[in-house]
Amino acid sequence: MILKVKNISEIGGTVKAPPSKSYSHRAVILASLAKGKSKLYDMLYSEDTLSSIRVCEALGAQITKNGDCLEVIGTGGNLHNSSSEPIDLANSGTTLRLMTSVAALSDNEVILTGDDSLKTRPMGLLMHALYSLGVETESLNDNDKAPILIKPGYLGGETNIYGNVSSQFISSILISAPLSELGVSLYVLPEFKSRPYVNMTLDIMRKFGVRPIKIYYLKHDNCDKEVKSCKIDEFKVMKQDYIACDYTVEGDYSSASYLLSLIAINGGKAKIKNLFRDSKQGDKVILDILQQMGATIVRGDDYVEIASNGNLKAIDVDLSNAPDLLITVAVLAAMAEGTTNITGVAHARVKETDRIDTTCRELEKLGCKLTEYEDGMSITGGVGSGVVDSHGDHRLAMAFSLIGLKHDIQITNGEVYDVSFPNFIEAMSELGFELELVE
Repeated sequence: MILKVKNISEIGGTVKAPPSKSYSHRAVILASLAKGKSKLYDMLYSEDTLSSIRVCEALGAQITKNGDCLEVIGTGGNLHNSSSEPIDLANSGTTLRLMTSVAALSDNEVILTGDDSLKTRPMGLLMHALYSLGVETESLNDNDKAPILIKPGYLGGETNIYGNVSSQFISSILISAPLSELGVSLYVLPEFKSRPYVNMTLDIMRKFGVRPIKIYYLKHDNCDKEVKSCKIDEFKVMKQDYIACDYTVEGDYSSASYLLSLIAINGGKAKIKNLFRDSKQGDKVILDILQQMGATIVRGDDYVEIASNGNLKAIDVDLSNAPDLLITVAVLAAMAEGTTNITGVAHARVKETDRIDTTCRELEKLGCKLTEYEDGMSITGGVGSGVVDSHGDHRLAMAFSLIGLKHDIQITNGEVYDVSFPNFIEAMSELGFELELVE
């Protein structure tokens, strides 16, 4: 289907940010591993998070939606795969990565698979790191990608993993570690990208009663750098139980970036509720980015106010800790005056798509002048009307819709926003930006 602008009225107002996708995934997984019944409030029910719910149910959790909360009766870590078929995770890379480690806690084999896009996601680093912990996995297509067979047995011990590919590999091991036989010491080798996502994992693990220990130290063996700064992170997780709790999911800064950018590009004022000042989400940096580009930001304890005159200026920005903001910032850059340099996002090439490549190619269709680099891009402001393709990427569909504020834009395969933001059209409409899907 094609996503396009239906109507633009006075832009501005008040809207609630959708619940965090990252915290929603983690909440339902930890509640499913816990002893007792958890109540999860303000959960995000999107295509991705429903994949996590399905696989947790297949492994033994009892999950019921009851009014405004999701009730989860956990397994206490005693998992059993009730599915005779491979468990289909659709397009949820987060579910695949987090659950590959967790599935090893089952007393029988588990096969995780998904759609064609999911089957392109590299998983070899995680599979190799798990092998050192006594976990046997097998890529059934022999290419280190899904479908993946996970055999029962999770001894624990020591392992290491590079931190520059996907923070979800690290979170996967941390989440499963307390329920291994021996506990886990995990060494994250430089460079550690997307660190805030791991901090989110540690944060919610503590909410469910697990106490990981984080240690930093420097290692310079065979280091030829002029400045010796090889910081290695060690995470030590002792054997322990998750305990059920009541948990409320906070608002999502990634999804809110489209609401905030709407005001920044068009001009106007808005208040976005359910965004917490003390959030550990790395994508909170969108507030600093918009401020540097010329918007006025007011941070409340549980809301953000934004005002803009619509005249944005180019900046230089390192998104190594917030790669999910790449496409939003690229669109902001295309609508700003001057040349914006985006760096630090080489790991965005292994998301739903190669986000650097697809973003550049689709901007070029609109006449945008840019240069692509291995870890980012330079974008000179100036873009026109046209038709672009989402490539099945929810973030591309939502970010490129913002160009419709000032130019005619159509996004084919535009319905994919419901992967992370099911009420995207309704939320944007509350701020005066009416979108529609047409055949």
